[in-house]
Amino acid sequence: MATCGRGLRRALGASPCPTWRRALSDTRGRLKPEYDAVVVGAGHNGLVAAAYLQRFGVNTAVFERRHVIGGAAVTEEIIPGFKFSRASYLLSLLRPQIYSELELKKHGLRLHLRNPYSFTPMLEESAGGKVPRSLLLGTDMAENQKQIAQFSRKDAQAFPKYEAFMDRLALAIDPLLDSAPVDLEAFQQVSLLQRLKMLSTLKPLWQAGCILGAQLPQYHQVLTAPAAKVLDQWFESEPLKATLATDAVIGAMTDPYIPGSGYVLLHHVMGNLEGIRGAWGYVQGGMGALSDAIASSATTHGVSIFTEKTVAKVQVSSGGRVQGVILQDGSEVRSKVVLSNASPQITFLKLTPQEWLPEEFVARIAQLDTKSPVTKINVAVNRLPDFLAAPNTPRGQPLPHHQCSIHLNCEDTLLVHQAFEDALDGLPSKRPLIELCIPSSLDTTLAPPGCHVISLLTQYTPYTLAGGKAWDEQQRNAYADRVFDCIEAYAPGFKGSVVGRDILTPPDLERVFGLPGGNIFHCAMSLDQLYFARPVPLHSGYRSPLQGLYLCGSGAHPAQRQRICLQEIQETQVQSLDWDNHLESEMEQPRCTNR
Repeated sequence: MATCGRGLRRALGASPCPTWRRALSDTRGRLKPEYDAVVVGAGHNGLVAAAYLQRFGVNTAVFERRHVIGGAAVTEEIIPGFKFSRASYLLSLLRPQIYSELELKKHGLRLHLRNPYSFTPMLEESAGGKVPRSLLLGTDMAENQKQIAQFSRKDAQAFPKYEAFMDRLALAIDPLLDSAPVDLEAFQQVSLLQRLKMLSTLKPLWQAGCILGAQLPQYHQVLTAPAAKVLDQWFESEPLKATLATDAVIGAMTDPYIPGSGYVLLHHVMGNLEGIRGAWGYVQGGMGALSDAIASSATTHGVSIFTEKTVAKVQVSSGGRVQGVILQDGSEVRSKVVLSNASPQITFLKLTPQEWLPEEFVARIAQLDTKSPVTKINVAVNRLPDFLAAPNTPRGQPLPHHQCSIHLNCEDTLLVHQAFEDALDGLPSKRPLIELCIPSSLDTTLAPPGCHVISLLTQYTPYTLAGGKAWDEQQRNAYADRVFDCIEAYAPGFKGSVVGRDILTPPDLERVFGLPGGNIFHCAMSLDQLYFARPVPLHSGYRSPLQGLYLCGSGAHPAQRQRICLQEIQETQVQSLDWDNHLESEMEQPRCTNR
């Protein structure tokens, strides 16, 4: 069996300095007193926004409070020799046009697409030493049907129809991801001509309706019903239903029996990598390499990125418009606009002077649902997990199932429901839902030879424990031990392979990455906080009640925020920005039109 030895750093070798870091070293200490635009936070969304603004001639600076860029999409060597995607760990929903227009491949982005992509082993008592069953799903439909037929021949026949049904819904919704919802507040305030122009944002909704056609009622049910109800109408076997149901609850404080959870079923078919719909993959070098590629593209065009520069406050003029930011060290940086990649809560409740925001707006932001069930555990191991349902080879080399999202405690949707109910009582789940990924099965740069890095996205864990208790080191370790015990049941010997671990509970995710409540989406992806209502009703168009302040992070609708913010900047500040004429000519270029 392959194992790793000493000299971990030497085994990994020295990695080259990304272009953005070289550019950063050139700009550090040369902070200018004024920019056209300031972006708060160097998460990947903020970096994308900065890259596009700079491409259009808008002199842009990005300020990041941590020592690394990327926000949750960061690679850190928290255990010597092992490189972890410490929070975000899989890539799929990066828009194809951003991938191509920012030339991310040219700037070093390399992807490992996964096929197969899902593995659910069973815990079964098998007579005569028979290997327990498992469910392995990939892009080969015939092989998928063969796998599903172990549990139900009826389900095997239904699965291609289900996938086609969901693909059609994803095709209809996909254009909405590139279009801003109608800004209802702005719609009430502008001229008739501007209102007519704004109605063009309804076109994707019309197109979606045309695609769905007569089946619209069935699709409406998918968006609003419990995931369990949707899946029950298609399938009878619990291993298949529970495996699919994980897509409906991952990262969300919900369970398959709660209305609205069906919408998130779409996430496993909505992704797109390198032209392959529904593909999910690992980033070579970890998720931080994605952020490095975006930053490299941005700095190539002139963006200035500053790390360990915390924005303490948004500056507002006496006339009630943004005029820059104040850093924690007291430095003042003037700008005509500020784009915040921070959460809506941090942006409007901490950074923005409250006297410039309507009380009702502030109250709505304060009431956003940010509950998160996720505890992320990063694990360094000296050998691959050896699953009873899919034994390793004698030499311990990666097998197809090792590259998958491996679902544990997912043999039955009732198990997921019970795990959720534990958290409602303020208790970590007795049998947590576990999504186990081994990116080093495809990317050998992450660990020394024979060793591997494992990402465990586990739920459900409450932010505050029963009795109002906070998480402490003992509680963290007790929960991680419970998770490891569960893995040990599926893959005996796992606990003995562990070299080190990093445990991030919801409060830890909030503290380290600025995720409110530990929520990886900034606020819940429930139907009452999507599209027209993200982050709050009447303010879904990225602009805020404060003129010149925009959202560009996960708390806003996931359209091409950077372009829409740019269009808004052009429309609302044409009198004050001397680069508007340049923007107008640049935006006419076909390479940057929405599509």
